[in-house]
Amino acid sequence: MSTSHKRRRSSRATTTIVIVGVLAVLCVAGLGLLPGSSIAARVAARWRSAPVVGGALESSGLLPPKPKSELPVKATEIRINQSGWYSWALLETRTGKMSGSADRSTLSTTASLIKPWIAADFLRRTAEQGLTPTEDALELIESMIRDSDNEAAETLYIENGRDESIRRLISTCGLEDSRVSDDGGWSRTLLSSADITRLGACIADGRAAGPAWTGFLLEQMRAVTGMGDFGIRKAFPEEEQPKIAIKNGWVDRDEEQEYHVSCMAIGDGWVVGVMTRYEIDKGYEYGAKICELVGQQLRTAAGG
Repeated sequence: MSTSHKRRRSSRATTTIVIVGVLAVLCVAGLGLLPGSSIAARVAARWRSAPVVGGALESSGLLPPKPKSELPVKATEIRINQSGWYSWALLETRTGKMSGSADRSTLSTTASLIKPWIAADFLRRTAEQGLTPTEDALELIESMIRDSDNEAAETLYIENGRDESIRRLISTCGLEDSRVSDDGGWSRTLLSSADITRLGACIADGRAAGPAWTGFLLEQMRAVTGMGDFGIRKAFPEEEQPKIAIKNGWVDRDEEQEYHVSCMAIGDGWVVGVMTRYEIDKGYEYGAKICELVGQQLRTAAGG
C-alpha cells in the first residue's frame, strides 16, 4: 500500500470519529432538554435555571411575548334599518378609549337600566357606615336586578335619598352628560349611551358598590332572567352569555307616545351602552332587537 493511500485512510478514519463525536454530543444535549430526564435536571442544576423548552422560550426573552387577547367587540360603523332614534357607545375599560355614534352624548330615559346604580349606592353607603345589609335588603336587590322588580327599586331609591342618589352617581362615576329627572323618579333619570358605558365601568372597577359588594352586584347582573334578558349579550354565543353582566330598561311613555329601551352590557375589558326611542306601538321587542344588532355588528368587526 502506498504512503498516500495510507494517509487518505487515516484522514477518513479521523473524519468518521469527529462526526460520531459530534452526534454523541448533540444526542446528549437533546436528552438534556427532555422534560423530566435526569440529564435535564443536572443541566438545570448546573446553570441554576430550567432549560428552555417549548412555551418557556417566551418567558426567557428569546422570543417576543404573544400579544394580549383582543376584545370580542370592536368599534365599527353600525348600520340598522329602523325607525325612530338610537345611539350606542363602546368603552374599552383597559385603555379608556371611547367609541360610538356621533350622538352618543344625547340623553334619554333609563327605565330599569338605572337599577344597578340604586343597588350599588345602597350597598356602598351601608358598608361605609360599618354595617352589613340585612337579608331583606339583599333580597330586594336580587329581585330588583334579576327580575327587574319596580317596587324593590322604589324602596331602595327612597332609602338612598331619591335625587341625591343620582347626583352621587354623576359625581362618583364621572358621568359627563347625564342629569336628574325633572319629576324625581328613578325611571326618568336621563343618561346618554356614553354615560351608560361610564356607569358600567364604575360598577366593574368597584367605585359604585365598593370593594365588599362589587362581586355580589355583578353576580346579580349576570343572572338577569325573564323579560329583562335581552339585548347586547344575546349577540354572543350561548356559552359566553352568562359571563356578561347586563341590565336593560324598557318602558312605554304615553305622554311622548314613544317606547324607550336602554341596554348595558359589561364584559372583560369592555362596556357597551345603547339607547333607543321609537313609536310606542312597536313594543319593547323592537328596541331589544336594536340592542342585539349593535352587539352583533361590534362582534363581527372584532372577528366574532
